[in-house]
Amino acid sequence: MGRRRRSVMSEQLKYELAKDLGFYNTVQQEGWGGIRAKDAGNMVKRAIELAEQAASKSNQP
Repeated sequence: MGRRRRSVMSEQLKYELAKDLGFYNTVQQEGWGGIRAKDAGNMVKRAIELAEQAASKSNQP
């Protein structure tokens, strides 16, 4: 009985990042298992960048 992990990113955000980074078609055709590890890493990096930008904007007076 495996536990299902709760996703940190929303599905909508993941799809937006995939479109941004150019592998959305792969996700559509093969699912998330079809992307390369490098693409998954780039997706995480981009999500972190966006979160940092949002945090810095919310910390400004």
